Amino acid sequence: MHLPVGTSKGSGHGGGVETRYHLLVTAVERLDRAGARLTEPRRRLAALIDRQPGPFTAADLLEAAESRAAGIGRATVFRTLALLEAEGVIERIDLPTGEHAYVQCAGGHHHHAVCVGCGRVTDLPDLDLAALARRSGYEIVAHRVELFGRCPDCRRS
Repeated sequence: MHLPVGTSKGSGHGGGVETRYHLLVTAVERLDRAGARLTEPRRRLAALIDRQPGPFTAADLLEAAESRAAGIGRATVFRTLALLEAEGVIERIDLPTGEHAYVQCAGGHHHHAVCVGCGRVTDLPDLDLAALARRSGYEIVAHRVELFGRCPDCRRS
């Protein structure tokens, strides 16, 4: 399955007013609190991430940086993505293909529904883990949920 990344129909992560926020401001605050240096290449990378309309890959960022002659190296992209993920500014989405993409994260625990047609990412509320634990008999110690399907717009077209 191919999931379009770097594009979005304008809702969910990266596009909708309800979840859109300025990553650059959040990144600066979080990196500062973590004691990490916010170098100029990291600032430019955060600005590139902030412009992403939906899920994006490291390759998307490298291509955008190259096309803008931003002077952001490959190692900086990967290290900064890892740092922003650790600080909760972005989240990694594991795709059914084994690849992964990233989305801006508004914070708080949540799950994602990802459209396999347009790449739209929608935040979902938390699951009832207590009910799942009772039904399965498991003591749940951790979880990660990503749902893949077709969004309402793609289902209509």
